[in-house]
Amino acid sequence: MHSVLVVDDERDIRESLRGILEDEGYSVLGAESGEACLEQLKKRACEVVLLDVWLPGIDGLETLSRIRQMESPPEIVMISGHGTIETAVKATKLGAFDFLEKPLSLERTLIVLKNALDAHRLRRENAELKKQTAAKSVIVGESIPMKALRQQISVMAPTNGRVLIYGESGTGKELVAHAIHAHSLRKENLFVEVNCAAIPEDWIESELFGHRKDALPAATGDKEGKFEKANEGTLFLDEVGDMSLKTQSKVLRALDEQRFTRVGDDDPIKVDVRVIAATNKDLEEEISRGNFREDLFYRLNVIPFYVPPLRERKEDIPLLARHFLKQFSSAYSRRSHEIAEDAVDVLTRYSWPGNVRELRNVIERLVIMNPTANKIERKHLPPLMHRDGSRSAGGFSTLHQARAAYERDYILRKLDENQGNVSRTAEVLGLERSHLYRKMKTLGIAVKE
Repeated sequence: MHSVLVVDDERDIRESLRGILEDEGYSVLGAESGEACLEQLKKRACEVVLLDVWLPGIDGLETLSRIRQMESPPEIVMISGHGTIETAVKATKLGAFDFLEKPLSLERTLIVLKNALDAHRLRRENAELKKQTAAKSVIVGESIPMKALRQQISVMAPTNGRVLIYGESGTGKELVAHAIHAHSLRKENLFVEVNCAAIPEDWIESELFGHRKDALPAATGDKEGKFEKANEGTLFLDEVGDMSLKTQSKVLRALDEQRFTRVGDDDPIKVDVRVIAATNKDLEEEISRGNFREDLFYRLNVIPFYVPPLRERKEDIPLLARHFLKQFSSAYSRRSHEIAEDAVDVLTRYSWPGNVRELRNVIERLVIMNPTANKIERKHLPPLMHRDGSRSAGGFSTLHQARAAYERDYILRKLDENQGNVSRTAEVLGLERSHLYRKMKTLGIAVKE
């Protein structure tokens, strides 16, 4: 139910509006002064305030000014029986949504109220979208490569230079693109993403440039392309190395001329778009194979970025794990988890072939599957974590090192399964208790582990 606060020093007007609006399905509160209005809003949020200009104590315009300073203010519709153009202009400048004159027209009041509610909803949705966008642009990590990356973003983001982001799948290339946009002069405009690898060849041109009705099979109406949608904003071409040569040619022309034509149309559309591209391929190698246009490569590669794989910045793994743990605990309304040092040790030693995306998925799974755990421990981690490919036979210089690493992991798992009871673990392993103690000491396993 939508909430409305009616502020008027005349009781009859407050009660009359309350009755009418409640009949229309609104939840209505009343206040007889500006001071009472501000107190009401401290106790309970409202979506729209119908505010009389002439009030005892602080007047309506001063009340309007104070409401607008609140963190999430409602929409405000001013009401006056002595309305002047000067008062209306001043109210609008202070942030009023609209202005109604007494005696109130019921029809106009309901229309203005509906429009104010729509405006409030859109403003709230826009604020939430900006919050989500800001979260998408947070780059977590204190390793030297990530500090250098953040510095590079701060220097070049305010420019209009095109960017080409290199990196393996899952390293966070999209996150870097969002961060560049969030720190750019275009941040108030749209960030539009196209995954060039996910769109069928027959539809990629339509997706990028739009089409006219009936220009393509199954096209039932005109379509706005991503270039047009991103006008005055940022267009992110993800997996640009998977784009066909035919489409590359059209993209090259659009970049050079900052204009294009929709599929099935002859009228050019002019745009102002900043392009950020990303790839997990070696584009210079793709050029030598004839799969990528050299001239397009030089247009895109004005400012190159490299996002290192997670295995090259292992010191960031604990920070990322805790960041995702907090994020997913909040998202799934779970108690705030901690992560034990033995679990952090396993995560840090794992090679992460899927990079940050894989780590994120693992942490999400841990939060979902362990709803009552106060702390994520080593025993909660997937078995794959304990059989890290980087510590397989190819990751050790001697057979002795490989065998010792396997024995350590195996004994730790058995200790976990037996809640740390050494005697029971020794029995399961078929060893004397004293023998297991010696083995643990040799492998560097403390009894508490």
